[in-house]
Amino acid sequence: MMTKEQIAQRIAREIKDGSYVNLGIGIPTLVANYIPKGIEVVLQSENGLLGMGPFPFDGQEDADLINAGKQTITTLPGSSIFDSAMSFGMIRSQRVDLTILGAMEVSESGDIANWKIPGKMVKGMGGAMDLVASAQNIIVAMQHTSKDGKSKLLHKCSLPLTGIACVKKVVSDLGVFAIDTRGFVLLERAPGISVEHIQSSTEGKLIIEGEIPEVIF
Repeated sequence: MMTKEQIAQRIAREIKDGSYVNLGIGIPTLVANYIPKGIEVVLQSENGLLGMGPFPFDGQEDADLINAGKQTITTLPGSSIFDSAMSFGMIRSQRVDLTILGAMEVSESGDIANWKIPGKMVKGMGGAMDLVASAQNIIVAMQHTSKDGKSKLLHKCSLPLTGIACVKKVVSDLGVFAIDTRGFVLLERAPGISVEHIQSSTEGKLIIEGEIPEVIF
């Protein structure tokens, strides 16, 4: 299976030159460390930062520079810091080209549930609903199954929805999936993971076309 770092590394290849990208809490924040060389990207953090850099090295952290997940970060030349009203103005006016989010569940039609589990304490919606409603492209980084082995790529989400028919691609620890009108289209499989294993771990409709290559790192 792919590690969290490998999921982030694979997603980083989806980023296009010159794009504005929002990184959600969790695995998506790791994407900042794997931006391909020669690609100019502006990373936006919803708490009010444009031009986010990679995570700082040990001993070089600045406690005043944090992302939306309260992790210490770095800035790049030309970065700007502003209030959350300006930040969400950027998001709601569709200035963000790509949003990369974590998820608890994704449906075969592209619905996403990533903010609440009934009966458990949660931090709240945050900016997720604004992001999925406004971004031009949404990629989800997630674990393919729950701790008890149940699929998180489903026919229909069982948890409260964050957005409807908005997810374009999922990168899980088992593989890379596009979402179209047919369901989850398997594009690549994690190194050492068989198509049969992915099939048995996916509740939603899985489309397999031809020979499926492994993700190469």
